Amino acid sequence: MDNREFKLGEFKIADTRLRRIGMIVPSSNTNAEPDCLMLAPRGVTIHTTRSGGYDVESVPDSEEMRRFARQSLDPQLQLLVDGRVELIAYACTSATLAEGPEFDKAFCDEITAVSGLPAVTTAGALVESIQDIGATKVAFTSPYVYQLATEAVDFIEQCGIEVVNQVGFEQELSSLEQNALTPEDAFRMGLKADHAEAEVLVISCTDYRAVEAIPALEQALKKPVVTSNSALMYGCLKRLEVSMSEISAGGFLFTVRN
Repeated sequence: MDNREFKLGEFKIADTRLRRIGMIVPSSNTNAEPDCLMLAPRGVTIHTTRSGGYDVESVPDSEEMRRFARQSLDPQLQLLVDGRVELIAYACTSATLAEGPEFDKAFCDEITAVSGLPAVTTAGALVESIQDIGATKVAFTSPYVYQLATEAVDFIEQCGIEVVNQVGFEQELSSLEQNALTPEDAFRMGLKADHAEAEVLVISCTDYRAVEAIPALEQALKKPVVTSNSALMYGCLKRLEVSMSEISAGGFLFTVRN
């Protein structure tokens, strides 16, 4: 990353806003942006636009996620292209987890075809993060309904990674209820989901405040913890070839390439 300066009168100002990530976030999601900002090193800015068209009070099931993933993103992509971002990050894990790895790849290819920019989905970044750590067995937890969680596990296993344990919430949660979960919930469910054979704990859902629980979970479990938002930022920074050495909030994942 270049280090540039410019002068305002007697003052020298470092030009640290050098790399731009464009991000598409579900309209009710208010956790992806602050999570990713915690994981953004100096010089990287995040520019978001929102995608809606769903009932935030309803429980997001597999059918809803498939419909959400298949709606046109052309207006959102054009807004990000106008902002001169360098890549597109799709910050909804379950939308493409519900469809499988082949759809996820085609989804990225379509974003690139429309925008002219490289793209990374959260679902794809989760798998990439696990693979870069070198793990082949994981434990999985999420706030998804049972069918969607099962499809998420199937997505991961189709990529050659064994899910040795899967834990979810007893009650079905609406989008707003998932949004209201706390880092304490993520910590508690992470401990519950862990398994002796698991090399990595995976916590899925970009609207789940799980990033803040990573340090405590890694200390308690003595193994890497990957969340949707930590994986998404890892995938973005890896593609931008930005150093991750100063990102302490992301845990072990951000030391893999340093």
